[in-house]
Amino acid sequence: MVKAAVAPLLRLDGILKVFPNGTVALRGVDLAARPGSVHGLLGANGAGKSTLIKILAGAIAPSGGTITWRDEPVRWSRPSEPKAAGVATIHQHIPLVPTLSVLENVMLDAGGFWRGGASKRERFTALLGRIGYDIDPDALVSDLPIGRRQMVAILQALAGGADLIVMDEPTASLAAEEREIVYRTIRHLTDVENKAIIFVSHFLDEVVMLTDEVTVLRDGRAVLHAMTADLDEGKIADAIVGRAIAVLTRDPAAKTRPVGPPAVVIDSLCSPGKLEPTSLSVATGEVVGIAGFLGSGRSEFLHAIFRADPKARGTVQLHGRMIGRSPGAAVRAGMALVPEDRMRQGLVPGFEIWKNTTLPRLTDVSLGGLFPRRRLEVERGEAGIRRLAIKAPDAEALVTELSGGNAQKVTVARWLFGTTTLLLLDEPTAGIDVGAKADILKLVRDLAADGLPVIIVSSEFEELLAVCDRVLVMREGRVVAERRAADTDEHELVLLAGASQLPASPPSMDTIS
Repeated sequence: MVKAAVAPLLRLDGILKVFPNGTVALRGVDLAARPGSVHGLLGANGAGKSTLIKILAGAIAPSGGTITWRDEPVRWSRPSEPKAAGVATIHQHIPLVPTLSVLENVMLDAGGFWRGGASKRERFTALLGRIGYDIDPDALVSDLPIGRRQMVAILQALAGGADLIVMDEPTASLAAEEREIVYRTIRHLTDVENKAIIFVSHFLDEVVMLTDEVTVLRDGRAVLHAMTADLDEGKIADAIVGRAIAVLTRDPAAKTRPVGPPAVVIDSLCSPGKLEPTSLSVATGEVVGIAGFLGSGRSEFLHAIFRADPKARGTVQLHGRMIGRSPGAAVRAGMALVPEDRMRQGLVPGFEIWKNTTLPRLTDVSLGGLFPRRRLEVERGEAGIRRLAIKAPDAEALVTELSGGNAQKVTVARWLFGTTTLLLLDEPTAGIDVGAKADILKLVRDLAADGLPVIIVSSEFEELLAVCDRVLVMREGRVVAERRAADTDEHELVLLAGASQLPASPPSMDTIS
C-alpha cells in the first residue's frame, strides 16, 4: 500500500499567520499527516516551521486557512484542545518538570490526587512494554541525560493517548546511540501502532531514512511537497536554500583581502559529551564562520573559546597570551561574546541602553576605575546608537522597549568600546529583520577591515558566505569540513552539515602563512 493514498488524520489547507506587528509568518501552507506515516517538515531558520508547530499545539491561532482533524474542521485556541483531541507536541526544548520523577512526568496529565499511584505505575509498565524500552520510573528527570529525557517526552505523549505526535528536532542534541532509540521508537509507533508523526529535523540523512513524505517551508510557503522515495539529500537541500536574500551579497573583497598573522590559536579544545578536540587558528582581520545545525556543537565551541565551559580542556591563546579558564580571564584579555539568547545572557532587561552598553567596561567610564560617571556612560550609549543606527528615542530607553533587531544591536554595541581584540558572535542575526541583519553583517566586515578577528556562529549559511573568509562545518561536536567562503556555496554547506558520511577524523589546525 502506498502511504500517500491513506486518508489524512490531519490536514492543513491554506494556513496563514500574520502577527499583530504585520509580520507574515505563514503564507497559505498545506500539509497532510497520515496514520502509519512519518511526515518530514523542513526549512531554514525563519521559514515558518516553529509558527506552524505552535498552531498545531494550540499555542497560537492561524489567521486564515482550515485545520481538519479526523475529517472534521477544528479551531484550536488553547493547548488543551489539540491535546484532548489526540495531538501531542514534543518541543525542541523538552518541557518536562526536572524536580519530578520519570513516572510523575509521564503521567502528568493523567489526573488524580496521587502522582505515583499503583494504577499509574501499572500503566507506565505497560507503556514501556509497548515500545520495548526500559527506564527507572523513580529516577528524577533532572538526573537523566538528554536522550532519556527525550524518551520521557515521547512516553508522556503516548500516555496522553496521542494519535499524532509532532516532534520538533527530537534528535538535535542526541548522541548516535540515543538517536537509534528514537528512530526505533518512531518506526514502532508508525508500523505497529499506526500513529502519525510530523518530524522536524535539519539532518537530511535521517529525513531521507526515516520519513515517508516531506514538506519544505521557505519564507512562510511550502515550496516542496513530495514522497521521500522520490527525493535525495541534494534535492531537499535545493528546496531549503532557494534564493538568497538580496541584501546579503558576498563580500567582494573576501577572495583577495589580506589577513595578518595569527591572532587566536586554539589547540585541542574539547568538552565531554559536547565537543571533540578541535583546533583552529584565526588571523588578524579574518572572519571565520561556524556552520552547523542545532546540536552540532557550534555554540558549545564558541562558549569553550570564551572559557565559559568549566569542563572544557585545551588551550586558547590570544595575541600570544594564554587565556585562563574563566570568562573573567577572557574578558580581561579582550575577548567579547555576543550570546544567542540576548535577553537572558546578553542584556539586562531592566536597564536602559546606556547601562547595558557600558556594563562590560565600567572601569573605562568610572572615576578612578571605581565610581561610574553617568554622563560618560550616557555619552557612550548615544555613541553606540549612532554607530549601529539603533532605532531608539535616546540612550535612556529600556532595552525591553526595542525591537528584536535593535536589542541585538545593543548586545553588539556594548563590546565596541574599549580593548576588544576578539569578537565571538553566536547567532547574531537570529530573529531580526533583513535590514538589521544587513547592518550587523556590515559592521562585522568593517571591524575585520580594522584588524579585529571575528568568529561567528550562524544557522543562516548565506550570512556566513556573505561575511566570512573561511567557514568550518560542525556536526556531532566536531569539525567535519572547512571551506574558503569564496570557493563554496550554501547548497554545499547544507549538504556537509547534514551529510550522512563523515570523514574519519576532523581536519588539522589551519596554518596561516
